[in-house]
Amino acid sequence: MAMTSWPSTGRQRRHQLASMLLLVLVVVGIYVPVFALLPSLSYTPQSLPSAIPQDEKMISRKFYIKDDNFWKDGNRFQIIGGDLHYFRVLPEYWEDRLLRANALGLNTIQVYVPWNLHEPKPGKMVFEGIGDLVSFLKLCEKLDFLVMLRAGPYICGEWDLGGFPAWLLAVKPRLQLRTSDPVYLKLVERWWDVLLPKVFPLLYSNGGPVIMVQIENEYGSYGNDKAYLRKLVSMARGHLGDDIIVYTTDGGTKETLDKGTVPVADVYSAVDFSTGDDPWPIFKLQKKFNAPGRSPPLSSEFYTGWLTHWGEKITKTDAEFTAASLEKILSRNGSAVLYMVHGGTNFGFYNGANTGSEESDYKPDLTSYDYDAPIKESGDIDNPKFQALQRVIKKYNASPHPISPSNKQRKAYGSIKMQMTTSLFDLVRMTDPADVITSANPISMESVGQMFGFLLYESSYIAKKSGNTLRIPKVHDRAQVFVSCLSQDVDVGVLRYIGTTERWNNQPISLPTIECTTNTSLFILVENMGRVNYGPYIFDDKGILSSVYLDGQILHGWKMIPIPFHNLNQEPNLTFEMQHTKNRSKKFELTNDVGRKEPALFAGEFSINSEEEIKDTYLSFNGWGKGVAFVNEFNIGRYWPSVGPQCNLYVPAPLLKRGKNTLVVFELESPHLELSLEAVDHQDFTCGSNVSKVNQL
Repeated sequence: MAMTSWPSTGRQRRHQLASMLLLVLVVVGIYVPVFALLPSLSYTPQSLPSAIPQDEKMISRKFYIKDDNFWKDGNRFQIIGGDLHYFRVLPEYWEDRLLRANALGLNTIQVYVPWNLHEPKPGKMVFEGIGDLVSFLKLCEKLDFLVMLRAGPYICGEWDLGGFPAWLLAVKPRLQLRTSDPVYLKLVERWWDVLLPKVFPLLYSNGGPVIMVQIENEYGSYGNDKAYLRKLVSMARGHLGDDIIVYTTDGGTKETLDKGTVPVADVYSAVDFSTGDDPWPIFKLQKKFNAPGRSPPLSSEFYTGWLTHWGEKITKTDAEFTAASLEKILSRNGSAVLYMVHGGTNFGFYNGANTGSEESDYKPDLTSYDYDAPIKESGDIDNPKFQALQRVIKKYNASPHPISPSNKQRKAYGSIKMQMTTSLFDLVRMTDPADVITSANPISMESVGQMFGFLLYESSYIAKKSGNTLRIPKVHDRAQVFVSCLSQDVDVGVLRYIGTTERWNNQPISLPTIECTTNTSLFILVENMGRVNYGPYIFDDKGILSSVYLDGQILHGWKMIPIPFHNLNQEPNLTFEMQHTKNRSKKFELTNDVGRKEPALFAGEFSINSEEEIKDTYLSFNGWGKGVAFVNEFNIGRYWPSVGPQCNLYVPAPLLKRGKNTLVVFELESPHLELSLEAVDHQDFTCGSNVSKVNQL
């Protein structure tokens, strides 16, 4: 995604915490699993062979570049494509979304491969469920799409750490990502030694859909290490051979193309630029960075919309303007790939973030990746942008166009009554001591071995009668501070909320006078809100990344207590022992007293009477504070309606079932006063103080 135009043993047992939480819900009478692997959603269409038979290959199958044109089997070919990311769509909906792209008139799908999804832990490879890349590519082949595969290792894409696994940040000595650092390149090679052999049988010349493979992404906007790029080309060629088109993508300026292209004749340089820019001077510049006759004009990211961060107005782009800009390219036999044709959803904790000119100017992305694309987050195509783009594309793609499918039905399931099950204090009390990491100073999430979710830091101090001042110079990304007379409050179960400090608004916190018979316990809950995916600050460790100062003096003696929750490809450990849990008999009472503003788990149920009633829905979080939601064990993402603009979280029908459906939320601040949620039938981007109107590009 281009941004050039816009500003120990304990670790092995960590997953037991998830099991403890699960049992707590059982004890209170609501069996609501909180953590789980993505449901078994590996897509295996009945009509797809397990492999493409060798005897069905045709010698004539060839996709190549000649005379500044793309050629497919001896005929000139105009790429009219779109980005659609398998990891942002449930596998049951892959075919539905691809059919809608087909109805738009596209002939090519471009897709990133996020390394972090497929190797969540060093050496642990995942290619099932939402990570079943091979099935997705075969489905593209079944539906007559060609594929442009963006293999990384860096992808950007508004995806956590630009697709890099977060565990790379814990490697010591520190890796130099996106360079010819030999240790980093060795890890890339290990990853591609798994990925690229899966791709090879699916190359176009081997009977599959893959016509081009991209290395890196917009490297000219970041670095200038030609040895690194040449090494990636060599790795790709070693696995895929010399016939496949290897390409790069960079912003359409001389500077970015100078730094981001590979000066060898067999690597094709594509460009991207802002929608509305005059494309043909940029395509003329593109020719200077390709070998003679090897520069078919291609906008490999033609922007149909734009991303939105929390706290911003939702971004919209005009349909007719977008369509007219596309026609300027297609009318002169240029090629274009719509970014995005369908954005989808940043399920789990995988959303990325951007920064401004400084690292502290942190801007995390929404859960929704709707992108104002022609195919909406829920798959809807009955909108002006789809219709305008379809009219243009039909002029230049002579292939038969199927009838556009209708919008998918949605259902409002109504009010869902929630009840508190587990407080943050309960989580602290339930933690197995073997899972707790101790250190003189706070250490990062990655160093603890936890890549996503929340990390609770605990220390103690001697309270002054006049109060104390707490300062955390560097926290990524958001820290809620609590104090407790732990030895006295253990039977009461109270952590007293004091205040919040944030990466983008880092302020000292005044600690009030608390009369404890022993030292006062200090708890700092840090939320990882998504790693930076673009620009110079992608080295984005999470947690407390500095010393903590109390009245100007460094506070020593820390415990790090993991509260990871699960992500899309994390498997829960469901072994547990009864003695690690204890029923919470104290009834939760809502109060406006800021001193009781304590994070907690809330659970509820809603029923669906028949298979026919299982439809897409949205959960409205109006009246709630900030947190994460799970539907039938699946992490559907983050909510933050007080900041907005996103009010609702999309719940695809494949996550639901006939009978009881469970909902669990981890609310960080303040639950709805009536402890209820609403399942509605519409998207809503009207929350927060900055959404009186949309942001038009």
